[in-house]
Amino acid sequence: RGLVSSAGRPREDSWLKSLFVRKVDPRKDAHSNLLAKRETSSLYKLQIHNVKPECLDAYNKLCQEVLPKIHEEKHYPCALVGTWNTWYGEQDQAVHLWRYEGGYPALNEVMNKLRQNKEFTEFRKERGNMLLSRKNQLLLEFSFWNEPVPREGPNIYELRSYQLRPGTMIEWGNYWARAIRFRQDNNEAVGGFFSQIGQLYMVHHLWAYKDLQTREDIRNAAWHKPGWDELVYYTVPLIQEMESRIMIPLKISPLQ
Repeated sequence: RGLVSSAGRPREDSWLKSLFVRKVDPRKDAHSNLLAKRETSSLYKLQIHNVKPECLDAYNKLCQEVLPKIHEEKHYPCALVGTWNTWYGEQDQAVHLWRYEGGYPALNEVMNKLRQNKEFTEFRKERGNMLLSRKNQLLLEFSFWNEPVPREGPNIYELRSYQLRPGTMIEWGNYWARAIRFRQDNNEAVGGFFSQIGQLYMVHHLWAYKDLQTREDIRNAAWHKPGWDELVYYTVPLIQEMESRIMIPLKISPLQ
């Protein structure tokens, strides 16, 4: 259904038209400067922890005791955006998203202070005994996405992660600068990010839904909006791999 333009126009005309929408020249500046929010200097860290199955409850309890203290410490220029367990996707998995107000200097400041924090040092040691593996990425926000802010629940969250073909981030940004408007009617769009350090050419879209059926209804409704099918048609070839996680927030998560 994504192969036919909703307005019946030839693909060639649509392709030519897309050249004039938020077109940027990738040779003039770094992609991050062209795509990221200029009005903020926030840096995000995405942490993904695979927990030993028998330790998940203890891991969650430990995180719920320690992470809010870091979030609420006024001398730490960071904030916990959200913390979840993966419900559908890789099991026994925890996902944390942090924001550092002030970019890399703020990240360095927080890390240096945490090294001197005895409780956090003990937390890391105890947490390490519960993990099978862990990875993280440093991310920037796309300029055209909403900034993630706390919201009331209950909600489920979907983290859709896309591994793009190298060199296609500008194209992705050009198309999604238009596509995002099709997905904001129900306040489901939480945040959109792209990687700077870690696995590169990664894009993460974070969505919130009341439940799985609401997710299905909202996603299906997008196909009835003129232009959505066309944007999907052009973005799919940019993707090498994609993954969807359905996540449940912990009770300490600002995103509920």
